[in-house]
Amino acid sequence: MKKYFAELVGTFILVLFGCGTAVVAGDKVGILGIAFAFGLALIGAAYGIGPISGCHINPAVSLGVWVAGRMTAKEMLGYWVGQFLGGVLAAGVLSVIISGVGGGYNIAVSGLGQDGWGPGFQGEYSLASAIVFEFVATLIFVIVILGSTQKSAPAGFAGLAIGITLVVIHIFGIHITGVSVNPARSLGPALLVGGKALAQVWLFLVVPSLGGAVAGWLFRTKALAAD
Repeated sequence: MKKYFAELVGTFILVLFGCGTAVVAGDKVGILGIAFAFGLALIGAAYGIGPISGCHINPAVSLGVWVAGRMTAKEMLGYWVGQFLGGVLAAGVLSVIISGVGGGYNIAVSGLGQDGWGPGFQGEYSLASAIVFEFVATLIFVIVILGSTQKSAPAGFAGLAIGITLVVIHIFGIHITGVSVNPARSLGPALLVGGKALAQVWLFLVVPSLGGAVAGWLFRTKALAAD
Protein backbone atom coordinates (compact mmCIF):
# COMPACT_ATOMS: atom_id res chain seq x y z
CA MET A 1 0.00 0.00 0.00
CA LYS A 2 2.91 2.36 0.63
CA LYS A 3 3.93 2.02 -3.03
CA TYR A 4 0.43 2.79 -4.26
CA PHE A 5 0.12 5.83 -2.01
CA ALA A 6 3.52 7.05 -3.19
CA GLU A 7 2.25 6.82 -6.78
CA LEU A 8 -0.79 8.87 -5.82
CA VAL A 9 1.42 11.56 -4.27
CA GLY A 10 3.84 11.61 -7.18
CA THR A 11 1.09 11.86 -9.81
CA PHE A 12 -0.54 14.61 -7.76
CA ILE A 13 2.72 16.58 -7.82
CA LEU A 14 3.15 16.17 -11.58
CA VAL A 15 -0.41 17.14 -12.53
CA LEU A 16 -0.76 19.99 -10.03
CA PHE A 17 2.45 21.76 -10.98
CA GLY A 18 2.42 20.89 -14.68
CA CYS A 19 -1.21 21.69 -15.43
CA GLY A 20 -1.23 24.40 -12.79
CA THR A 21 1.59 26.25 -14.53
CA ALA A 22 -0.26 25.99 -17.85
CA VAL A 23 -3.47 27.38 -16.34
CA VAL A 24 -2.13 30.02 -13.97
CA ALA A 25 1.02 31.20 -15.71
CA GLY A 26 0.96 29.80 -19.23
CA ASP A 27 0.53 33.23 -20.80
CA LYS A 28 3.54 34.46 -18.81
CA VAL A 29 6.03 31.59 -19.16
CA GLY A 30 4.99 30.16 -22.52
CA ILE A 31 5.72 26.70 -23.88
CA LEU A 32 9.21 26.54 -22.37
CA GLY A 33 7.94 27.40 -18.92
CA ILE A 34 5.18 24.80 -19.05
CA ALA A 35 7.58 22.19 -20.40
CA PHE A 36 10.04 22.79 -17.59
CA ALA A 37 7.24 22.76 -15.01
CA PHE A 38 6.28 19.22 -16.04
CA GLY A 39 9.89 18.06 -16.28
CA LEU A 40 11.06 19.57 -13.01
CA ALA A 41 7.96 18.32 -11.17
CA LEU A 42 8.80 14.83 -12.40
CA ILE A 43 12.42 15.14 -11.28
CA GLY A 44 11.33 16.28 -7.83
CA ALA A 45 8.85 13.43 -7.53
CA ALA A 46 11.43 10.92 -8.77
CA TYR A 47 13.86 11.71 -6.00
CA GLY A 48 11.07 12.11 -3.44
CA ILE A 49 9.14 8.87 -3.95
CA GLY A 50 11.44 6.94 -6.29
CA PRO A 51 12.98 4.90 -3.44
CA ILE A 52 9.47 3.74 -2.46
CA SER A 53 7.70 2.97 -5.74
CA GLY A 54 10.15 3.73 -8.53
CA CYS A 55 8.09 6.84 -9.35
CA HIS A 56 6.17 5.63 -12.38
CA ILE A 57 3.39 8.21 -11.79
CA ASN A 58 2.02 7.24 -15.20
CA PRO A 59 -0.17 4.24 -16.11
CA ALA A 60 1.58 3.90 -19.49
CA VAL A 61 4.92 3.57 -17.71
CA SER A 62 3.57 0.95 -15.31
CA LEU A 63 2.15 -0.97 -18.27
CA GLY A 64 5.54 -0.85 -19.97
CA VAL A 65 7.27 -2.01 -16.80
CA TRP A 66 4.82 -4.92 -16.52
CA VAL A 67 5.25 -5.93 -20.18
CA ALA A 68 9.03 -5.78 -19.66
CA GLY A 69 8.62 -8.31 -16.83
CA ARG A 70 9.68 -5.99 -14.02
CA MET A 71 6.46 -6.01 -11.97
CA THR A 72 3.41 -8.22 -11.43
CA ALA A 73 -0.05 -7.54 -12.86
CA LYS A 74 -1.38 -7.07 -9.31
CA GLU A 75 1.23 -4.40 -8.60
CA MET A 76 0.47 -2.67 -11.89
CA LEU A 77 -3.24 -2.46 -11.10
CA GLY A 78 -2.44 -1.00 -7.67
CA TYR A 79 -0.18 1.55 -9.28
CA TRP A 80 -2.94 2.49 -11.74
CA VAL A 81 -5.40 3.14 -8.91
CA GLY A 82 -2.94 5.41 -7.12
CA GLN A 83 -1.98 7.23 -10.32
CA PHE A 84 -5.50 7.94 -11.52
CA LEU A 85 -6.61 9.06 -8.06
CA GLY A 86 -3.60 11.36 -7.85
CA GLY A 87 -4.43 12.92 -11.22
CA VAL A 88 -8.07 13.50 -10.30
CA LEU A 89 -7.20 14.95 -6.88
CA ALA A 90 -4.64 17.32 -8.42
CA ALA A 91 -7.18 18.56 -10.96
CA GLY A 92 -9.65 19.11 -8.13
CA VAL A 93 -7.18 21.11 -6.06
CA LEU A 94 -6.21 23.15 -9.12
CA SER A 95 -9.87 23.93 -9.80
CA VAL A 96 -10.29 25.22 -6.24
CA ILE A 97 -7.18 27.40 -6.50
CA ILE A 98 -8.00 28.89 -9.90
CA SER A 99 -11.62 29.59 -8.94
CA GLY A 100 -10.31 32.26 -6.57
CA VAL A 101 -8.82 34.45 -9.31
CA GLY A 102 -10.15 38.00 -9.58
CA GLY A 103 -13.13 38.14 -11.90
CA GLY A 104 -13.78 34.43 -11.54
CA TYR A 105 -12.79 31.49 -13.70
CA ASN A 106 -14.96 29.36 -15.98
CA ILE A 107 -13.44 25.87 -16.07
CA ALA A 108 -15.68 24.73 -18.93
CA VAL A 109 -14.45 27.62 -21.09
CA SER A 110 -10.83 28.15 -20.01
CA GLY A 111 -10.03 24.59 -18.95
CA LEU A 112 -7.57 22.95 -16.57
CA GLY A 113 -4.68 22.24 -18.91
CA GLN A 114 -6.51 19.33 -20.55
CA ASP A 115 -5.26 17.59 -23.67
CA GLY A 116 -6.98 17.59 -27.05
CA TRP A 117 -6.70 18.12 -30.78
CA GLY A 118 -8.53 19.61 -33.74
CA PRO A 119 -10.30 22.94 -34.36
CA GLY A 120 -10.08 25.35 -31.43
CA PHE A 121 -7.27 23.51 -29.64
CA GLN A 122 -3.68 24.76 -29.73
CA GLY A 123 -2.28 24.34 -33.27
CA GLU A 124 -5.48 22.62 -34.46
CA TYR A 125 -3.62 19.47 -35.48
CA SER A 126 -5.55 16.51 -36.90
CA LEU A 127 -6.56 13.31 -35.13
CA ALA A 128 -3.90 11.43 -37.10
CA SER A 129 -1.20 13.86 -35.97
CA ALA A 130 -2.35 13.50 -32.36
CA ILE A 131 -2.25 9.70 -32.53
CA VAL A 132 1.19 9.55 -34.12
CA PHE A 133 2.68 12.10 -31.72
CA GLU A 134 1.27 10.51 -28.56
CA PHE A 135 2.34 7.02 -29.60
CA VAL A 136 5.87 7.94 -30.64
CA ALA A 137 6.44 10.34 -27.74
CA THR A 138 5.26 7.79 -25.17
CA LEU A 139 7.30 5.04 -26.81
CA ILE A 140 10.44 7.17 -26.57
CA PHE A 141 9.60 8.32 -23.05
CA VAL A 142 9.14 4.79 -21.71
CA ILE A 143 12.26 3.58 -23.55
CA VAL A 144 14.23 6.26 -21.70
CA ILE A 145 12.64 5.21 -18.40
CA LEU A 146 13.26 1.49 -18.85
CA GLY A 147 16.76 2.05 -20.21
CA SER A 148 17.88 4.47 -17.51
CA THR A 149 16.57 2.25 -14.70
CA GLN A 150 18.03 -1.08 -15.83
CA LYS A 151 20.74 -2.61 -13.67
CA SER A 152 23.65 -1.60 -15.90
CA ALA A 153 22.60 2.06 -16.12
CA PRO A 154 24.53 4.66 -14.07
CA ALA A 155 23.02 4.86 -10.59
CA GLY A 156 21.33 8.02 -9.39
CA PHE A 157 20.80 9.74 -12.75
CA ALA A 158 17.55 8.17 -13.96
CA GLY A 159 15.30 10.88 -12.53
CA LEU A 160 17.27 13.61 -14.24
CA ALA A 161 17.32 11.85 -17.62
CA ILE A 162 13.60 11.10 -17.46
CA GLY A 163 12.68 14.64 -16.42
CA ILE A 164 14.75 16.21 -19.20
CA THR A 165 13.12 13.89 -21.74
CA LEU A 166 9.69 15.01 -20.55
CA VAL A 167 10.73 18.64 -21.01
CA VAL A 168 11.77 18.00 -24.62
CA ILE A 169 8.56 16.08 -25.34
CA HIS A 170 6.51 19.04 -24.11
CA ILE A 171 8.50 21.61 -26.09
CA PHE A 172 7.80 19.57 -29.21
CA GLY A 173 4.22 18.55 -28.54
CA ILE A 174 2.30 21.17 -26.57
CA HIS A 175 0.91 22.74 -29.75
CA ILE A 176 -0.06 19.29 -31.08
CA THR A 177 -2.03 17.72 -28.21
CA GLY A 178 -1.07 19.65 -25.08
CA VAL A 179 1.05 16.53 -24.39
CA SER A 180 -0.29 13.59 -22.48
CA VAL A 181 2.07 10.59 -22.71
CA ASN A 182 0.30 9.83 -19.42
CA PRO A 183 -3.33 8.66 -19.10
CA ALA A 184 -3.60 9.81 -15.47
CA ARG A 185 -2.39 13.32 -16.35
CA SER A 186 -5.11 13.50 -19.03
CA LEU A 187 -8.05 11.93 -17.21
CA GLY A 188 -7.99 14.20 -14.14
CA PRO A 189 -8.47 17.54 -15.95
CA ALA A 190 -10.84 16.01 -18.54
CA LEU A 191 -13.23 14.72 -15.87
CA LEU A 192 -13.61 18.17 -14.34
CA VAL A 193 -13.72 20.14 -17.60
CA GLY A 194 -16.14 17.76 -19.31
CA GLY A 195 -17.50 18.45 -22.78
CA LYS A 196 -15.00 18.12 -25.63
CA ALA A 197 -12.11 17.38 -23.24
CA LEU A 198 -13.93 14.35 -21.86
CA ALA A 199 -15.07 13.24 -25.32
CA GLN A 200 -11.47 13.25 -26.57
CA VAL A 201 -9.81 11.70 -23.52
CA TRP A 202 -10.09 8.19 -24.98
CA LEU A 203 -7.09 8.91 -27.21
CA PHE A 204 -4.94 9.84 -24.23
CA LEU A 205 -5.95 6.70 -22.38
CA VAL A 206 -5.40 4.30 -25.29
CA VAL A 207 -2.54 5.60 -27.43
CA PRO A 208 0.04 6.32 -24.68
CA SER A 209 -0.76 2.90 -23.23
CA LEU A 210 0.06 1.29 -26.58
CA GLY A 211 3.31 3.24 -26.77
CA GLY A 212 4.27 2.14 -23.27
CA ALA A 213 3.43 -1.49 -24.03
CA VAL A 214 5.59 -1.52 -27.17
CA ALA A 215 8.50 0.00 -25.23
CA GLY A 216 8.11 -2.72 -22.61
CA TRP A 217 8.09 -5.40 -25.30
CA LEU A 218 11.37 -4.06 -26.73
CA PHE A 219 12.99 -4.62 -23.34
CA ARG A 220 11.28 -7.94 -22.66
CA THR A 221 12.61 -9.32 -25.96
CA LYS A 222 16.07 -7.90 -25.14
CA ALA A 223 16.00 -5.74 -28.28
CA LEU A 224 17.05 -2.75 -26.16
CA ALA A 225 17.96 -4.30 -22.81
CA ALA A 226 21.62 -4.20 -21.81
CA ASP A 227 21.19 -6.78 -19.03
